[in-house]
Amino acid sequence: MNKQQLFEQIQLKKSFLCIGLDPVLEKLPKHLLKYEDPILEFNKQLIDATHDLCVAYKPNTAFYESRGVKGWETLVKTWQHIPKNQFTIADAKRGDIGNTSAMYAEAFFNEESSAMSFDSITVAPYMGKDSVSPFLNYSNKWVILLALTSNPGSQDFQTQQSNEHLLYEQVIKTSATWAHSDQMMYVVGATQAKEFENIRRLAPDHFLLVPGVGAQGGDLAAVCKYGLNKQCGLLINAARSIIYASNGEDFAEAARTEALALQQEMEHLLEAAQLL
Repeated sequence: MNKQQLFEQIQLKKSFLCIGLDPVLEKLPKHLLKYEDPILEFNKQLIDATHDLCVAYKPNTAFYESRGVKGWETLVKTWQHIPKNQFTIADAKRGDIGNTSAMYAEAFFNEESSAMSFDSITVAPYMGKDSVSPFLNYSNKWVILLALTSNPGSQDFQTQQSNEHLLYEQVIKTSATWAHSDQMMYVVGATQAKEFENIRRLAPDHFLLVPGVGAQGGDLAAVCKYGLNKQCGLLINAARSIIYASNGEDFAEAARTEALALQQEMEHLLEAAQLL
């Protein structure tokens, strides 16, 4: 999916919501435990209940890899169940020397070898250009580079001075020379809302993947005030607040209610920004 197609989906659904599929077996509704693969059933029902309200799904691969071969099979089948008009994000946070990154890219982008072909993957920038470039060799695939995250430890490195820039600013400025805004996004946490104006000066045309709205307390309106651009430019991720809205048999219905509330707020913000 290219940038224009993503924006068209945002306009069609009046939403820039991304739903994180981060299932923990112990938190699943108990009635799902009768299924051979409870996590897959959980994901499938969530997707079926919410796909018209969001434009993206983001499985965090750690929640699947931690379950070994069975978890990887669940990830593959989850990807296969996601409608093809959805933007898909493998939240894998990879990044290694070139030949290793090439194998990571094949794992998540090459359906012939892995049975999955995500639209994008999250990548850590610490090892530099040669660790990121292999992911950029696939047409219509995206790198979503960690820039300014929402966790408390982000202050340990990301906001430290590096020459005349903060480190996260240097990451954005340098990496923007590796790929255009139609192939590179940045992760910016919603709890860093005061920094969005500065980030937009550095990356005016890029999409930003924004975790931290919902359970982490990020302010959607504040993010949009400084983060929206002429093609929306935001994917707001919510996971726990949606997928764990209920632990009963109505979990999918409850997830839809939470997603609908966010979609309706997003519709108002898009209208106010004259993007619809």
